[in-house]
Amino acid sequence: MRVFIDGEAGTTGLHIRQRLQRLPGFSLLSIDPAQRKDPQAKQALFAQADVAILCLHDDDARASVAQVQALRDQGHAAPRVIDASTAHRTAQGWVYGFAELCAGQAQAIAQAQWVSNPGCYATGAIALLRPLIDAGVLPPQAAVCLPAVSGYTGGGRAMIEAYQSGQAAPHEMYALALAHKHIAEIMHWSGLQRRPLFTPAVGNFAQGMLVQLPLHLDALGPGMRAADIEDALATHYANSAWVKVQRQPDNHKLQADALAGQDHMVLWVCDADHHGHCLLVAQLDNLGKGASGAAVQNLLLMTGA
Repeated sequence: MRVFIDGEAGTTGLHIRQRLQRLPGFSLLSIDPAQRKDPQAKQALFAQADVAILCLHDDDARASVAQVQALRDQGHAAPRVIDASTAHRTAQGWVYGFAELCAGQAQAIAQAQWVSNPGCYATGAIALLRPLIDAGVLPPQAAVCLPAVSGYTGGGRAMIEAYQSGQAAPHEMYALALAHKHIAEIMHWSGLQRRPLFTPAVGNFAQGMLVQLPLHLDALGPGMRAADIEDALATHYANSAWVKVQRQPDNHKLQADALAGQDHMVLWVCDADHHGHCLLVAQLDNLGKGASGAAVQNLLLMTGA
């Protein structure tokens, strides 16, 4: 299978390339660095590729999608597309690339022409929220808070350089206007009908992520226990090789970068039933299941590899 990574020089593109170089059955097409902004050079590669993976800013991703669509409209060979930008994550006609979202989602990805790769924070948040809403454990109108922290590789080249040169804060909250671009994606695919209070932060570590969902059990209904929440999550992900559900760690600690370099995600259920509290935490690599690893998972589904 011929794969063109449009934007292979960026962090996500580089990590996708590294993963694919370790897998048999894929031939990687590359553009001359001097021609990265040349539409004709890109069009020629799109025409050769079986799958194109877009690792671009939103406007550039839309432009590349337009080029692929133009090939199709003209009756030429055109690739299937995985878009890792935020441009198409809630767009009509695109299949959301979180295979564990619900029954049939993996099959939809396998058959799709257009796949939107999920955001890193959104992956953790939706992984916690969607099963609970589908199971009737969490009301769609629930008031939800989502504190989260990511490694600095999720912030792009400028942030990476700032941390690696020692010029960045050890821990920094951001998006305090409470309008982070992942909120629309989280609501659209989780089933939440009330806007969540999402508070992201970045820490002085390269890769890793924790997304938290604190819950008051009495707000979910009489007799609700943490075990009921754990059962809903465990049932939803029972057959998943990429998402695991575990009870709180014995030392009552979670390390944000514990899954760095790995492509699976762990959902932790931490409970204090005697206080009526339950804390859910999604632990993942922001460049693994949160980006590049997810793109490769979607590619494998789409190609049957």
